[in-house]
Amino acid sequence: MARLAQTPGLTDVQQSILETVRDFADKEIIPHAQRLEHADEYPTDILDGMREMGLFGLTIDEEYGGLGESLLTYALVVEQLSRGWMSISGIVNTHFIVAYLISQHGSAEQKARLLPKMATGEVRGAFSMSEPETGSDVSAIKSRAVRDGDRYVLNGQKMWLTNGAYSSVVATLVKTDTGAESVYGNMSTFLLEKEPGFGETAPGLTIPGKIEKMGYKGVETTEMVLDGVTVPDSAILGGADQVGRGFYQMMDGIEVGRVNVAARACGISIRAFELAVQYAQQRKTFGQPLAKHQAIAFKLAEMGTKIEAAHALMVNAARLKDAGQRNDVEAGMAKLLASEYCAEVVQEAFRIHGGYGYSKEYEIERLMREAPFLLIGEGTSEIQKTIISRGLLKEYKL
Repeated sequence: MARLAQTPGLTDVQQSILETVRDFADKEIIPHAQRLEHADEYPTDILDGMREMGLFGLTIDEEYGGLGESLLTYALVVEQLSRGWMSISGIVNTHFIVAYLISQHGSAEQKARLLPKMATGEVRGAFSMSEPETGSDVSAIKSRAVRDGDRYVLNGQKMWLTNGAYSSVVATLVKTDTGAESVYGNMSTFLLEKEPGFGETAPGLTIPGKIEKMGYKGVETTEMVLDGVTVPDSAILGGADQVGRGFYQMMDGIEVGRVNVAARACGISIRAFELAVQYAQQRKTFGQPLAKHQAIAFKLAEMGTKIEAAHALMVNAARLKDAGQRNDVEAGMAKLLASEYCAEVVQEAFRIHGGYGYSKEYEIERLMREAPFLLIGEGTSEIQKTIISRGLLKEYKL
C-alpha cells in the first residue's frame, strides 16, 4: 500500500472495509470513469456493486440493517471512492447526510420506515438548502411551508440538488412561521418523499431536468420546484414538535458534509499524485526521467506534503464528531485546507503532464474540471474562514 494518507489506529474491520473499497475503485471505477464521465452517463453498474457491498448502509445502525460504522470509516471510504471518480462519492454523499439526519434527529417512525430501505439503497436521499437567489446566506431562503390544520403546504424553488432525480426522499429546509425572534428559529426541515425520476415526481413536486456542469458529471444535479406540495406535520424531521429546529438540524448535517468534501478532496489529490508520480518516472526529457529533474521532484514533495496535511485534518474532524464533540471549526479547517490543496495538487499534476494533460485521453484533464467544485461545495472557502474565525475568536475572547 502507498505511503501517503495512512490512518493510524484503525480497527481490523475498518481496514478490511477500506481494502475492499480500494480494490473496488481500482477494478470497477477507475477503468470506466473516463468513458462514463465524458458521456455524462449514470454509473448504474458501479452503483449496483456498491449496493452489494452494503455501502449505502455504511453508517446506518445495525438494528436498521446497516453496518453501523463511524463517520471516520465513512470519510475514508469516500476518500477511496473519490480517488476512483468524484461523482461516485457524490452519489453516496447526500444519501449519507440524510441518513445521518434521520438517525440523529428523526422520529422513531421515520427511522423505522426509512432507514432499513436506505441501508439497502432501495431508498436514496438528497439534501436541499440552496435556492436560485440564495447560496451561502441560508437565512435568505424564500421557500415556505404554511400550516393548514395538521398539514403543511410547501411552495418555492430549490437549487443544486445532487441526486435530485434518483433520490426518493429529500431533506428540505424551508421557512415556517413559528414566532421565534431569530430567523433561524423560523425554519424547519421536511422529509419530502417522491418517486425517482424527472418531471412531477410527487403531487406538486417537480424535478425539471439536469443542470449541465463543466465537471462532476455522471451524477445528476437538479432544481426542485415546490408548487402546493401538501404533507402531514409528521413529515417534519423529528416530528411535529421539531418545527422551527430545521436550521440547527441541517447545520449538524453540514458538519458531516464538510468532512465528506474534505475526504473527496483528499481522494482526488491522491489520484492526481499517483498520476503525476507515474508519469514523471516514465516520461523522459533531456536524457532522463522527469522525476530526476529537481524542479519536478520538488513539486512531488510539495504535493505529498499537502496530501498528508489535508488527510490529517480530515481524520481529526471525523474523530471529533465520532466522539460526540463539536467539530464545526475543525470540519471547516479540514474542508478549507483539503479543497484548496486539492486545486493546487491537481494543477501541479497537470503541469507535470505538460501538453498531454490538456488531452481528454489523460485522466488528469478530468480532475482539472472536478477539483474546482470542492472550493464551493458545502460552503465556499470564504464561508469556512468565517466559521473558523468566529470559533477561534469565541475561544480566545479577551
